[in-house]
Amino acid sequence: MSMSADVDLSTGPTALGVLAIRGADAARFLQGQLSANVEKLDVGASTLAGFHNPQGRTIALLAVGRTAPDEFLAVLPRDLAPGVAQRLGKFVLRAKVRVTDESASWRVYGVTSGKPPGIALAWGDRWLTLRAADTAPASPGPAPAALDAWLRADVHAGLPQIHAATSESFVAQMLNLDLLGAIAFDKGCYTGQEVIARAHYRGRVKRRLQHWRYTGATPLQPGDTARGPDGRALTVVSVAPDDGAQAVLAVGTFADAGGSDAEPPVGDAPALSGPLPLPYALPD
Repeated sequence: MSMSADVDLSTGPTALGVLAIRGADAARFLQGQLSANVEKLDVGASTLAGFHNPQGRTIALLAVGRTAPDEFLAVLPRDLAPGVAQRLGKFVLRAKVRVTDESASWRVYGVTSGKPPGIALAWGDRWLTLRAADTAPASPGPAPAALDAWLRADVHAGLPQIHAATSESFVAQMLNLDLLGAIAFDKGCYTGQEVIARAHYRGRVKRRLQHWRYTGATPLQPGDTARGPDGRALTVVSVAPDDGAQAVLAVGTFADAGGSDAEPPVGDAPALSGPLPLPYALPD
């Protein structure tokens, strides 16, 4: 995918925000809250990480970058940023760390043409770059075509985004976070770790994120129920315009899973075609 300019991702219904986690205990604190091994990040490095509830369900997916030995910046949907900051703050206790929602202080841009200078966080094979809001050039928001292309690339990459409508709806593996490098199974405890580890080691993940196409007249939204060609229920996670239709990431019982956990058919939900290929393989 090529774009002529960076995509401003800071405005609109899919806008991204920024949390700052600072303090002498910032690395150790995040290590106990997020599913990735953030404590081992070098300054300038980044990772995808999930923030989960005690039942292992994903509250938010974050791109986390270490910007100094005692500072991390995390990008996530702006509609979740205040709540995630508040929930993380409840775990601070006596730790020397401060969690703040700094969404108003930063502009987030999507970059596809190689790692940009400055603060850059990996997002699949693309990048998110942060620029101080008071130094970034004025912008009316993203060009619709550029934003559509960015969101479509997310779907084609099998890279979900969690918003308020789907927060805490899925255990981490249902979103393929284990296949996207957002879970470290060799690290210590973090919130939700027991459930996520049990699903991994016992191989009981029957529902997975897959790529679909929707050609109906009424656009789908995250959180909507749809159905696959066999009638089984799917829950929409991400959508993007795609040549007069919609590219869709949705979670449901995947074809090779079988077993008694399959969801019953839903006859009146919008029908999706697929599943279409992903750039990574789902486990058998």
